[in-house]
Amino acid sequence: MIDSHAHLDDQKFNKDQEDLIGRFDEDGLEFVVNIGSDIETSRASVALAQKYEKIYAAIGIHPHDADSYNEKIEQELIALSKEDKVVALGEIGLDYYYDNSPREVQKEVFERQLELAHSLNLPIVIHSREATKDTFDRIKNHLEKYPEDKVLIHCFSGSLETMKEYIRLGCYIALGGAVTFKNARVPKEVAIEVPLDRLLLETDSPYLTPEPLRGKRNEPSYVRYVGDFIANLRKMNLDDLLEKTAENTKEFYGIQA
Repeated sequence: MIDSHAHLDDQKFNKDQEDLIGRFDEDGLEFVVNIGSDIETSRASVALAQKYEKIYAAIGIHPHDADSYNEKIEQELIALSKEDKVVALGEIGLDYYYDNSPREVQKEVFERQLELAHSLNLPIVIHSREATKDTFDRIKNHLEKYPEDKVLIHCFSGSLETMKEYIRLGCYIALGGAVTFKNARVPKEVAIEVPLDRLLLETDSPYLTPEPLRGKRNEPSYVRYVGDFIANLRKMNLDDLLEKTAENTKEFYGIQA
């Protein structure tokens, strides 16, 4: 199985990061994609990918840090993109829940990074919270210009119809621990209806720990709980689901593993 989105450089892993990564084989993890959210975590993601065989890296500036984006950071992202095992630009997008950066700045930086991803020929990992229409409109415009670009909506939290609109654009959908939460009615509907060939599994470790472990620190091996929950919803075999979502993850990120 594969965790398509984790943050193993987070300080919550400071005490046992090496031990946890060393258990990937034992835990049944083929590999993990570690995701950057600012320039420091992007550097850390690349460093982890260089150190560990079973980690790949994504680099990018999260909307929380959009107001830090400048030419110097963009040039460093370009330089980092040339490193081995950098497989995506992300996570980038819009976050109107916290509004840590002004919305107009978020939109400008989002569009700039979409163009950057295209110029670097990298798949794009999207973060969107409380910004459904603005996020969708920008992705739609981008894919109309560059239909060959690959886009993944990380931790999808929108409606069933929004999911279908993204699928019509050719996007991928990633689901994590939130789908297991008791009151998550719409995410469960999405998990049942999303086309199997467009579905990825993720943890967003150390956040969004799935049931029945909610309240604990999340970690990549818990992607199995997400997979098991979705397999039950879809009335399918867990191994079949894990095999197909792993195939989708490799196809999206362009990983030959």
